[in-house]
Amino acid sequence: MGTDEPEDPRRTIELLWGVPGPARRGPKPRLTVAHVVATAVRLADLNGLAAVTMRRVADDLGVATMSLYTYVPGRDELLELMVDHANGELPGELPEGWRAGLAAVAQDLWWLYHRHPWLLEIPRGRPTLGPHSFAKYERELAAMDELNLGDVELDAIVSLVNGLVEGAARGSLDSARIARRSGLSDVDWWDRSYPVLAEIPAADPVHFPRASRVGTTAGQAYGGSSDPEHHFRFGLARILDGIEQLAGR
Repeated sequence: MGTDEPEDPRRTIELLWGVPGPARRGPKPRLTVAHVVATAVRLADLNGLAAVTMRRVADDLGVATMSLYTYVPGRDELLELMVDHANGELPGELPEGWRAGLAAVAQDLWWLYHRHPWLLEIPRGRPTLGPHSFAKYERELAAMDELNLGDVELDAIVSLVNGLVEGAARGSLDSARIARRSGLSDVDWWDRSYPVLAEIPAADPVHFPRASRVGTTAGQAYGGSSDPEHHFRFGLARILDGIEQLAGR
């Protein structure tokens, strides 16, 4: 077992909710936590999460790295603040009807991941306990107000919808990154790959009849490549169908 002290979430929660820290002597601080977070988000949007270091953020703000720690204790806390900041961009209103409401929740999250792809790089084993993240969860639950479901079921549905969107958005963004890095679109990549497979006897469709049939049909339907957005919409529709059956049991 390590000798490090257990992590104390108190200061992170206080920062998320704007609770001031201990009073400090000296001149008035040049920055605010909001300035630090906004700069970190801008860096992540431009260059990915790896670009967000305390030194890089400090450089962009024109302050010494050590002085940045007077606003945010460290990078882990900064990432939590960034997640909550991004969640604050989600709308608050919902369309009428639980099905339309949950569809809007999912679509808005899909949009958020594409606006801030770095959100998918942050491990999310625990929830962010900030005001915007609370508002996100409240909205997700509010979409199901008319359903006769228990609290544990409601929470599980929120997790299910979030998991679907996260997985589909990751596939969409990964596909775009690979295309940029390789210089080949998915269609071009498949056009070059398929003739090679056709030359390999072990890859003959006779050996893989289902994979060959379904893969070919799906590829034709998607225009020659996979379509993560179709997978997202298909999966969401199936989840909503399941919720309807669950609520009507």
